[in-house]
Amino acid sequence: MLIRFFITLLLLSQGAMAQERQPSHCIALAEGAPGIEYIVPANFSAVAPENVRIHYISHASFLIRSHGGLNIVTDFTGFTGSAPFIPDVVTMNHAHDTHWTAHPDPAIPHVLPGWGEFGEGIDHRLDLGEVLIRNVSTDIRSQFSSVETEGNSIFVFEMAGLCIGHLGHLHHEPDAAQYAALGRLDVVMAPVDGGYTLDLPTMTRALKRLKSSIVIPMHWFSLFALDDFLSGMSDEFAIVEVGGPSLEVSLDRLPGRPTIMVLRPEWLSAP
Repeated sequence: MLIRFFITLLLLSQGAMAQERQPSHCIALAEGAPGIEYIVPANFSAVAPENVRIHYISHASFLIRSHGGLNIVTDFTGFTGSAPFIPDVVTMNHAHDTHWTAHPDPAIPHVLPGWGEFGEGIDHRLDLGEVLIRNVSTDIRSQFSSVETEGNSIFVFEMAGLCIGHLGHLHHEPDAAQYAALGRLDVVMAPVDGGYTLDLPTMTRALKRLKSSIVIPMHWFSLFALDDFLSGMSDEFAIVEVGGPSLEVSLDRLPGRPTIMVLRPEWLSAP
């Protein structure tokens, strides 16, 4: 009887864990966008249920924080600010050393490089219950103007029913298979420098095809570059100056019209 009792408890606990992550709709048709309303700015504190906090740290690094307290840092360079902070997951890309570190803190439980052996790419599918993290590989320009096949990763974070994508150091428009693998992204962080990654016309075309509810510009080196990007997107996207580094987003409060949310980067500091 005791053995049967413990087996029952184990099965019940596994069922509860399997239900921790609200299912997302990444691979739904791009046209099937949920219609809805609005976003709430937030700071580095607790996250409301069924919400995700996104904090722009610097350059291409963001802190993505779940309601359950999972902390993910994108394009991790080894430094996030003065806050004593060890993320649960870091993702990295290696087109430039401002997007990765060769020496991540060994205390970080999950370190996900966006590349593998030269030209071979890498596949990630990390299921942490509350968050599923996967990647779609793209090519990058390597030294001497050659190409490193699958040297960059677009990371996708499925959490709270949302699909959140980070384009990394994107050097070409995704092809049909890559668009299909990404699915529909509710939120996308996009490099808008206009040269080191994609030229602005190509980036604009890619973002309009992705049809994300929220676009967060990153990897801009001047306000002029940012303004050029915003001008090119203003015909189809609303533009919102959030007025800080963070926003909190949930599936039932996405903007009804595709919207660019402009965050101002800020290092993480102790509360």
